[in-house]
Amino acid sequence: MAPSSSLTMLRTSIFISFFAALAAPLPLPFHPQDLLPLLPRQVSWPILNYLNSAVDLLPTFVGAASTPNDTIQWKGACFYNNTAWMEFHNKTGSEFGGGTLHIKVSKAHSWTCMDLYVFVTPYRVTWDYYFLSREHTFEFKEWEGKAEYEYVKNRGISIFLMQAGMLGTLRALWDVFPLFTNTGWGENSNIRFLEKHMGATFEQRPQPWVTNISTDDIHSGDFLAISKIRGRWGGFETLEKWVSGAYAGHTAVCLRDSEGKLWVGESGNENEQGEDVIAVLPWDEWWKFELTKDDSNPHIALLPLHPDVRAKFNETAAWEYALSMKGKPYGYHNMIFSWIDTIDGNYPSPLDAHLVASVMTVWNQIQPAYAANMWDEALNKRLGTEGLDLPNILVETEKRGSSFGELLTIPEKDDWLYSDGKSTSCIAFILEMYKEAGLFDPIPKSIQVTEFTIKDAYTLRFFENNSSRLPKWCNDGDDVKLPYCQIRGKYRMELPGYNTMDPYPHMNERCPSLPPQYYRPQNC
Repeated sequence: MAPSSSLTMLRTSIFISFFAALAAPLPLPFHPQDLLPLLPRQVSWPILNYLNSAVDLLPTFVGAASTPNDTIQWKGACFYNNTAWMEFHNKTGSEFGGGTLHIKVSKAHSWTCMDLYVFVTPYRVTWDYYFLSREHTFEFKEWEGKAEYEYVKNRGISIFLMQAGMLGTLRALWDVFPLFTNTGWGENSNIRFLEKHMGATFEQRPQPWVTNISTDDIHSGDFLAISKIRGRWGGFETLEKWVSGAYAGHTAVCLRDSEGKLWVGESGNENEQGEDVIAVLPWDEWWKFELTKDDSNPHIALLPLHPDVRAKFNETAAWEYALSMKGKPYGYHNMIFSWIDTIDGNYPSPLDAHLVASVMTVWNQIQPAYAANMWDEALNKRLGTEGLDLPNILVETEKRGSSFGELLTIPEKDDWLYSDGKSTSCIAFILEMYKEAGLFDPIPKSIQVTEFTIKDAYTLRFFENNSSRLPKWCNDGDDVKLPYCQIRGKYRMELPGYNTMDPYPHMNERCPSLPPQYYRPQNC
């Protein structure tokens, strides 16, 4: 008979505590965590799940190594005393030469551990690992040219530590993979991630989980908040929610035409070619897809506009804007910039601007066209330049005495034109429509809606605040009466801060967003 899980965990805890006690006076020849893979799977995996998570996949920036006079020091995951410096040479006789990165590691916490590192410049990403206490070297035979040489000479080689080590990194990969799978395993993984890293709750609603809607009660401007928790979009939305603090990952908006027919405007609707574009669809078509074909298990809430706000809503202007944007690509150009407002107040640990630059560098090498679409044009806008690729953007930023972190915080402008026109994410599309429809009057020119996250949008004081005016079918059958109408989903949707903030000039241009509290100062 197999032991119970609680008994197994107790025995394992005693095992780890025993070795931890031994480790106090003398360093062990091994560390308890190093032995976990050798234990039975039912013993080791619950502990690994507790010790490591998907976040451990992200490397931590420890410093930039340049000249021997600028030695950097840090504590690693395995080796507790580490130093690094850069030696420039010209062993190949090339115009700008190359260099040797020296890394000295010592004071390992056990004989069996190792540290895994990633080394980055704007022009390359490489890696190495160390398990012996001594000085190690990593060769850069030749610099790509003068730009890389000057950059490394002035800013150094960026060094990132995989904080979880080799085992933890592999375990984190195992945690990340299911977030994007279209399975029950994937759905549960997304739920666990959001519970652990955001403090989200997933309370099950009573059935039916789909509301019998009367569309007569839906009006132009009513907002649709959507949360997907499985599959490709489920995994992406989970990470988006974590960094931004939003409890929804996608949005759409309702519109009625002159004949009273109900439509849905959506930025991020997949067309027949598999492209994500801005679409205006009949409600019946959109709703049928969400009920029968959307396999991401979408949870959907309808947020009706307040009657006073609805009275201001210029339906003609809203339609003109929606039709002018119909068919344009989803706003990839500015998607990440609504989240990053500050130098260090928007990056959940171990994220930071160094890591963002490194991820961009990796994508720039793997898929340059994709990288150009995602951020190169937007970064050029912020620099006032044209056509610079990511390495040259980083170099140009350095030349101006600025930093990449500062560059990322420059607010997006709603009127910026990209190579494929105006760029609007799902939420920017809706809020730009609201702006055109008069909801931000009298301060529309001082509001940049491309700086709003989904959370910023549903906290606007635009929505119904009197539950007696909600449609009769709203939250029908649920003993918990939400201030909005959840129309689909097994779990009750929560929108912290819902309907609490009036618009003000330069809103959301300088706001931090660190989990799990996501503290937001006034008038940021």
